[in-house]
Amino acid sequence: MAERLADHQWYAKWFNIILSALIAGGAVTTVFRAEAGLLQYAEYATVVLAILSLIYNAYQKDLDPGALAQRHRETASDIWNVRESYLSLITDALNSAVPIDDLRTKRDEMQTTLHEIYRAAPFTDGKAYKKAQDSLKDNEELMFSDKEIDDMLPTALRRSSRN
Repeated sequence: MAERLADHQWYAKWFNIILSALIAGGAVTTVFRAEAGLLQYAEYATVVLAILSLIYNAYQKDLDPGALAQRHRETASDIWNVRESYLSLITDALNSAVPIDDLRTKRDEMQTTLHEIYRAAPFTDGKAYKKAQDSLKDNEELMFSDKEIDDMLPTALRRSSRN
């Protein structure tokens, strides 16, 4: 979603620049009185483009896809941090070094933190969700074999060390 929003912002900026250039070109043509036949069309085209620019800028004034993309990135980072905390909690539980009541308290705190992150997170539209789903299912992006997952885990959590 963040990448799509950044792309949208890039295209919107370039559209606005091109539209402004066309308006400026029409205004210059009108000022310097080019060929009489084209002058009439240049004036009308400039007026139409100026109105289009006004409408477009009024539409864009409340949109900030760059900020929304940044919020998506920050949410992903926050969720990653909670994931790492869960991994540490599992390690502590397997080592039996921490009393069970402390583990439950920590788990509940992490669940509350995760709920707050999700509640404040920007929504993901269906298009972005579908793209992520296809990437995971069809392209096997971020898919790991059991051995690869085992290698990423701390030794105490690995399946191979429990056998």
